[in-house]
Amino acid sequence: MTTKTDFYETLGVARNATAEDIKKAYRKLAFQFHPDRNKDAGATERFKEISEAYQVLSDPERRASYDQFGHAGANGAAGRGFEGFEGFGGLGDIFESFFGGGQSSQGPARGRDLEYRTTITFMEAVFGAEKEFDINRIEPCERCSGSRAEPGTDATQCATCKGSGQVRRVQRSIFGQFAQMSTCSTCQGEGSTVSSPCTQCKGAGRERRQRRISVNVPAGVDAGSRIRIRSEGEPGDTGATAGDLYIHIDVEQHEIFERDGDDVLMKLDINVARAALGATTQVPTVDGLKELKIPAGTQSGQAFRMRDFGVPHLGGSGRRGDQIVIVNVAIPKKLDERQRELLEELASTMGDDISPEGEEGNWFGKMKDFVSGDGA
Repeated sequence: MTTKTDFYETLGVARNATAEDIKKAYRKLAFQFHPDRNKDAGATERFKEISEAYQVLSDPERRASYDQFGHAGANGAAGRGFEGFEGFGGLGDIFESFFGGGQSSQGPARGRDLEYRTTITFMEAVFGAEKEFDINRIEPCERCSGSRAEPGTDATQCATCKGSGQVRRVQRSIFGQFAQMSTCSTCQGEGSTVSSPCTQCKGAGRERRQRRISVNVPAGVDAGSRIRIRSEGEPGDTGATAGDLYIHIDVEQHEIFERDGDDVLMKLDINVARAALGATTQVPTVDGLKELKIPAGTQSGQAFRMRDFGVPHLGGSGRRGDQIVIVNVAIPKKLDERQRELLEELASTMGDDISPEGEEGNWFGKMKDFVSGDGA
């Protein structure tokens, strides 16, 4: 039997990691192992492990269950210490049935949830988008409208359950008598039977169909986000609700911008003269070109914050992150004759000596004295 890797180890985070730490770790690993980008053997399987770990640890309830019960808790199997009593709703039902002559019921099953994954652009993640998805799901038969009977014929009440869709079974045990309600096996919970089944769905009342639905991707989503569309999953049993549709989001890498939470990062190359003299320039942002003032004496690696030009905060609060511009002072590799003359003239006005500054400079000066014999 294969032992599953600890979800925290899979994402490379501590067990007390914050939700933001978990999201950052997932975003980094998902980008590294995404099958569209990484063609190495095992990358797809690694990506699936990373996605599964993130789905659990990003959900507070599932994470708490996982922390307490491990993988069994993450899969919803925690606490099932009474094997053999699957027909009962919970521990209270068991004792009520045993000691009170009570009744347990298995109601109609809820529809199955559907999960799809899609990749959106960086800008669609920032500002949101209306996306269309083709999903494949079970739906009521178009020919019989879910009645299971061939059009022109009628279904008849099930003789076994008398139209209720459930049957009651009474059992005796050393604890007393108890009753259990379960789905009728004759009509499969429909409450009716058909003598002339629909020729299209063969009497099932349902068929698998391709359906295109429109989904609103909200502004501010990030890689690893999950959108839930209620009741767009597969239909449940008669009287039960349909499942939900979950859309898992991946985000394409942008050629200029990177994302850090709600902030947008970008690198800006400037020449030595602009860095020394200062300049006002137009820089790209997610909102288009905007003006940025670079002060004189700017050093390579220095960062400037452009407020409210980042990603809208997910949830519609109106708040936005910032854009962080990281300056790179580009040293030219080739100079023409005029540029060389100007730089040589500049160098001569600034002096030719190169020496450390601060405490290291003092040390350097002392060493010069020592070598010359002045500081022995």
